[in-house]
Amino acid sequence: MLSLAACQATTGGKLTAPQVETLRQQGFQLTGSGWELNLSEKVLFGLNEDTISADHQAIVQRIGMALKDAGIERVRLDGHTDDSGSAEYNQQLSVRRAQAVARVLAEKAFPPANIEVRGLGKSRPVADNRTAAGRAENRRVAIVVTVE
Repeated sequence: MLSLAACQATTGGKLTAPQVETLRQQGFQLTGSGWELNLSEKVLFGLNEDTISADHQAIVQRIGMALKDAGIERVRLDGHTDDSGSAEYNQQLSVRRAQAVARVLAEKAFPPANIEVRGLGKSRPVADNRTAAGRAENRRVAIVVTVE
């Protein structure tokens, strides 16, 4: 499964009040990294998976269209993994996960040139990798809307 958090830079570098309202309506919260989705909106990847189910594709498309409709023109996708496997494998898997989300967003919401993809591997866990639930939380892609 895949997790979403959200990243963006608008043309002016600052978010407008309507853009902020759209982010809030979609479940985003302001963090130190930018605007991110609440945990309840996460779509997580399964172990060693980099594909997105049809249901989760619909969620990604809905969020992408809402951002686009609000005038948010750019997103950054940060792929993440749990700590199972080697650092090299997890780095590659995290990139593939972010690319999978990028493909879905590019279908209807954003030109590919406006989507930045980063693989962060297992370097930034959000939960404890010693438990199955924690590892599942760490298998994610964050869609981060940055505030410049």
